[in-house]
Amino acid sequence: MIRIVIVDDHVVVRSGLSALLNGKHDIEVIGDAADGDEAITKTEELRPDVVLMDFSMPPGKDGLTATTELKKKMPDVHVLILTMHDDEEYLFRAIQAGASGYILKSAPYEELITAIRSVAEGSAYLYPSATKKLMQEYSEMLRRGDTDGPFESLSEREKEIMAWIAKGYSNKEIAEHLVISVKTVESHKSNLMDKLGLKSRPELVKLAMKKGLLSYD
Repeated sequence: MIRIVIVDDHVVVRSGLSALLNGKHDIEVIGDAADGDEAITKTEELRPDVVLMDFSMPPGKDGLTATTELKKKMPDVHVLILTMHDDEEYLFRAIQAGASGYILKSAPYEELITAIRSVAEGSAYLYPSATKKLMQEYSEMLRRGDTDGPFESLSEREKEIMAWIAKGYSNKEIAEHLVISVKTVESHKSNLMDKLGLKSRPELVKLAMKKGLLSYD
C-alpha cells in the first residue's frame, strides 16, 4: 500500500484528489496539508511513502522550500510535485530541491497514478515534454563543456570564497582577508556547496581547478 500525504492550499483540490486516489487498491491517502509548514509537520508525524506537493501555495512556505527541508530531514521520503507550471525553470528548481517527480495538474488522471507508483518505487517521473527539455539542457551543457553543476548561478562573492577555500585557506583566514565575519564565510560556503551539489573539499578543489579559480590573485 502506497501511503500518501497531499499538500495543496485549496481544500477542494485536496478533497478531490483524496477521493480519486483512495479509489485505487494500492493507494491510501493518510493526511493532507494546506501549506509548506504543515506539510513538514504532517510528513514527520505520518511518515508517508509519497508527498504529493503543490508548487505554489501563497501565503506561507511554498512547495519547493518545503521539499528542500523535507529531503534534508527525511531523505527517504519521495516528493512528487503537482503543478500548473509547464516551464523548464520550475522543473529544474524542483529537481534541484530534491523532488522525485514533476507532473502537471492538467495531466490525465491515470498519468498521475503512474507517477505516484513510479516515485513510490524509487524511480523518477517526469511528464514527457519535461524529459525532452532536460535532454536539451544536458546537450547544451555538454556543448559548453559544463557538466559540473550550476556554476554560473554562483554570485561573484561565492566564486571568490570558493577560490580561497580551494587554495587551502581556513574560514577565519578568508574572513580576515575579505573583512567579513567567519559566520558569513560559513554561510557562503554552505550555499555554494549546495548549489553545486558538492559534498567535500576535494570535489570543490577539482571543480575550482577546472573553472580556473586557482589562478585568482
